[in-house]
Amino acid sequence: MKTVMVTGAGGLVGSETVRHFCDKGFRVVGVDNNLRQYFFGPEASTQWVMDELRTAYPDQFHPEAADIRDYASLQAIFEKVGEISLVVHTAAQPSHDWAAKEPFTDFGVNANGTLNMLEATRLFAPEAVFIFTSTNKVYGDTPNRLPLVEEQTRWECDKGNPYAERGIDETMSIDQTKHSIFGASKVAADVMVQEYGRYFGMKTGVFRGGCLTGPRHSGAELHGFLAYLMKCAVTGRTYRIFGYKGKQVRDNIHSFDLVNAFEQFALAPRSGEVYNMGGSRFSNCSMMEAIALCENIAGRKMKTEYVETNRIGDHIWWISDVSKFEAHYPAWRLTKNIPDILSEIHEYNLPRWKQEET
Repeated sequence: MKTVMVTGAGGLVGSETVRHFCDKGFRVVGVDNNLRQYFFGPEASTQWVMDELRTAYPDQFHPEAADIRDYASLQAIFEKVGEISLVVHTAAQPSHDWAAKEPFTDFGVNANGTLNMLEATRLFAPEAVFIFTSTNKVYGDTPNRLPLVEEQTRWECDKGNPYAERGIDETMSIDQTKHSIFGASKVAADVMVQEYGRYFGMKTGVFRGGCLTGPRHSGAELHGFLAYLMKCAVTGRTYRIFGYKGKQVRDNIHSFDLVNAFEQFALAPRSGEVYNMGGSRFSNCSMMEAIALCENIAGRKMKTEYVETNRIGDHIWWISDVSKFEAHYPAWRLTKNIPDILSEIHEYNLPRWKQEET
């Protein structure tokens, strides 16, 4: 039985990866110490997801409560596990705002933790494919320099711009821009993953995600856009909109589609490759549009509060151009759009959210 290692196994993408490969008969080692609870509080805890995975896959899923900042702990796990065919590294500190509070922690998790994973893989599983979940925040606020047009419910890229039709591709510079502390730590990790592929010849792939979403996202205000938005719609909690008139646009990719992309890459890996990965023109929305959809699905008016100041390094308009990945892996396709995703989040989490209220 082949072995897959997943960091951040209790997170949205990590847990989707665990399920995907367990369902295909793999043994999966899941590294997760629930730092998300430390970042965002008890409601963001991933413990419930880890419990689900243990129950669903008692023989295949092997959890390890290790901190990726601790190289000695990772080394011990690699040595214990033995041969590994695939490493999917999703563990991260994912918030702009939180990173500025504790830069050392943010950089330790995102940059040093990624270096630890790369080096452990190079030394103990050199033939393994290494997949890293990066972020579109490596481009900083450069996308905000695009010519944008204000429409009734969203900002849009001017139709005369090369990025307007398909979205932003991998040729956009990641230099000379404001990233946020979080974005900078992810840049360090992103470039290091590329370098281990190009310098050491490892099979590494960088996936620069936009908004990653799905029903098992432990959404909180500082991270988890659609999951937290739907939670507010269901529970009556006030949702705060930060700047840009609520017309900022995001593409959203369901974790199911993202993990299918991981599998395609693992089947025919490259060295040091980079892909923008998101919902593209197939699955995107503005904040205003998402609120309207949530209200329709939840059957109630949402409570919202507008904050004039936008988040530092935040994008006004982001749509990923995924055509490079589609060209390299033509068997892959996006399958879930915004209404699909929001309906699934609502259906899956409604019982749990109602129970939390009582």
